[in-house]
Amino acid sequence: MKAIVIYKSLSGFTRKYAQWISQELKSDLTDVKNLDSNFFEKYDTIIFGGSLHASGITGLKNITDRMDKLEGKNIVVFAVGASPSGKKIASEIINKNFNAQQQNRIEFFYLRGGFNFQKLDLVHKIVMTLFKWKLLLSKNKTPEIRGMLESYKKPADFTKKENISELVNYVKSLNKG
Repeated sequence: MKAIVIYKSLSGFTRKYAQWISQELKSDLTDVKNLDSNFFEKYDTIIFGGSLHASGITGLKNITDRMDKLEGKNIVVFAVGASPSGKKIASEIINKNFNAQQQNRIEFFYLRGGFNFQKLDLVHKIVMTLFKWKLLLSKNKTPEIRGMLESYKKPADFTKKENISELVNYVKSLNKG
């Protein structure tokens, strides 16, 4: 099996996971910026990771817009966000980012990353500042909201190498099938 891990990272958390996954699978690794139209031909398994913003996976269109070129290939997508993982968040992400046909073809994983406001580009800083105001104005400040507000002052990093184990085991199982 020849696999590649492709990623789009805004503040480094997705890149960290992509590097760990690539190391564990002994696969190729590249930033999404390096893709061209013939890129996927030499791979059996395509693993894409993007950071999560408003339940949207950054860079995902680089995969979903090329689904016709990926026929017969294993496709794995992981999203990295600051929220704790769980079935509810994974379901929301899947339903927002993939149509029914894509949901049947793509295996999805959610990995908890972190938040570092200082590492964001200007556009994402503006968006996240608006989000911060929304959080500040919320009447019910749950522990999650308070934690997110705190992370604007002090970056939060929840990445752990062990978080990739389910994804890595899934990809390794493709070789056995």
